[in-house]
Amino acid sequence: MTAVLYLLRSGASVGWVEKLAPGGQILMTETIDNYPGFPKGIKGYELVDLMAAHLDGFSFDKYTDAVRSIESGASVHRITVGDEVFEAKSVVICTGASFKRLDLPKEEKFTGRGVSYCALCDGNFFRGQVVGVVGGGNTALEEALHLAKLVDKLYIIHRRDAFRGCKLYQDKVENHPKIELVLNSVVDEILGEDGVTGVRVRDVKTGTTRSIDLNGLFIFVGYTPAVDFLPSGLALDAQGFILTDLEMRTNIPGIFAAGDVRSKLCRQVCTAVGDGATAANAAFHYLEQHS
Repeated sequence: MTAVLYLLRSGASVGWVEKLAPGGQILMTETIDNYPGFPKGIKGYELVDLMAAHLDGFSFDKYTDAVRSIESGASVHRITVGDEVFEAKSVVICTGASFKRLDLPKEEKFTGRGVSYCALCDGNFFRGQVVGVVGGGNTALEEALHLAKLVDKLYIIHRRDAFRGCKLYQDKVENHPKIELVLNSVVDEILGEDGVTGVRVRDVKTGTTRSIDLNGLFIFVGYTPAVDFLPSGLALDAQGFILTDLEMRTNIPGIFAAGDVRSKLCRQVCTAVGDGATAANAAFHYLEQHS
């Protein structure tokens, strides 16, 4: 949305492709309390609504379908959206990333029946129950703190002896009366026949295993970039995220990337907004130079 806004304000002709509702992962976040300008926090959907409202009054083409492919060219790029093909002199890729899976045997089978990747979406189903959270980054700790408002007991299972998330969240989970930490441990198996009844965890240092009774398991172990439509030859890092320079330029002239799909360390709303503005500015300069 930021890239669209900046390009429209520059006078560019813009086509915005959005497969689902605008907002992406923000819509799955209960409260965002580290976005500048909202010291008391803001609901994820409220922030999305404010961003979308900023585009009111502008004229642009909106495509509500998935991008099937991008073919890069010397002067224009061909984008296939659904069954439609159109051309653009410049492309800004802001497709983000989805949550990674643990790839356990019953994980897919129990998704929606005890296994979840979104506390905001599914937390209420486990009100008053016992759940586990897998992960140790900011997302895992944030989601755990949200779930702790709803459940009776919560286990945070993390493969290391320390969290990667910020100190503020670490202090909160370590001192929360409902949260028990299960460190140096990984989930080897999801237990249950028709739904989640527990997990079997293994201590990575000693090799010992134990079972923990659970009603639900929430998994936050990183992200997989949405890049299955990219043009051939676009440079990616080892994890499949798009490589860019500081101006969001990829190795293909006229193609830019912004937000969580880009190779970087910090994936937050504020960094996505900054990436979008930078990419739009670079894309507009590219259009001016090649018009």
